[in-house]
Amino acid sequence: MLGSHGAILEGEAAATESFIVKSTYEPETVPSVISRLSPSVVGIIGKVAQGTPGEVDDRYNLAHGTGVIWKADGWIVTNAHVVDGLSGITVVTSDGKSYKAKAVFSDPKSDIALVKINAKSLKPAVFAVTAQEAVVGETVVAIGTPISFSLRNSASVGVVSGLNRSVDGSYRLIQTDTAINPGNSGGPLVNLKGEVIGINSKKFAAVGIENMGFSIPAETVRYVVDHLLKYGEVRRATLGLELEESWSAIVGLPSDDPLTVTKVLSAEAKKAGIAEGDVLYGINGKRVYSVVDINERLKSYTPGQQVRLLMQRDGDIVNVSLKLSQDGASAVSTDDEGGESA
Repeated sequence: MLGSHGAILEGEAAATESFIVKSTYEPETVPSVISRLSPSVVGIIGKVAQGTPGEVDDRYNLAHGTGVIWKADGWIVTNAHVVDGLSGITVVTSDGKSYKAKAVFSDPKSDIALVKINAKSLKPAVFAVTAQEAVVGETVVAIGTPISFSLRNSASVGVVSGLNRSVDGSYRLIQTDTAINPGNSGGPLVNLKGEVIGINSKKFAAVGIENMGFSIPAETVRYVVDHLLKYGEVRRATLGLELEESWSAIVGLPSDDPLTVTKVLSAEAKKAGIAEGDVLYGINGKRVYSVVDINERLKSYTPGQQVRLLMQRDGDIVNVSLKLSQDGASAVSTDDEGGESA
């Protein structure tokens, strides 16, 4: 503790030291993490939709990816881009058993999907409560199905390269240098506690670019999956506004510039008196600087709830009460047995 002049008060230094709790966490070895997580990782394969009506069916026109067992009774989490457009989806577990998908729920905005199979006593993976406890530089493992479906449950090792990355998506991502190749999408990024901290989603692939993969953090996965299981869609809250980010926010420079309203989309926003040209600084006392900031903030809310916006209008700073509306980009629900969208 500090005294009135910033000095440590006598007798308090020792007391402070006595309350320091040292971590007893001992990381597992990489092989033990892989051994423990592999039974919770599955391969996903299906037929790609034909491009032209009447086109000759090609039995080898297949695409595949990876999934992670979410619940023991057959719920599998993967990427939306893995399953969207596929028919006849088959899930193969680490012990070689095959299951036909009975239902698929896809949320393209987050790139998370759920696949349901008729199975019991599967081994669910342990997901971290939050990826925000990850540390840049810590060792992580990716498990998946790279390149060929015969390479299921392949593992690669790297580190967390960065957190809270905003890369062409609706939510913040984990950056990693762990090798993530085509087919690894939908697989887990695992720390050395054996916890899934993210679902591998995308990578930059170009000449001169190496080892830049991105994973959807565990807390975003849980937010989306909870909605899909409960509603069959993500009932995502939105401000009902089209917003323009500042130039510095777009290029990734440090910035405290606000966002500008370019269009009022919802009846609720119009009723609140928000107009084009108004400037948005914060939501419920928290500053926002980008659309991703807003999406992250609104994960804690549901449509119909009220929020307080700090805005600038005609040069005046004002507080605006707004009822959140529901984002129109709902999930895609598919009965895979029929191959038709609901």
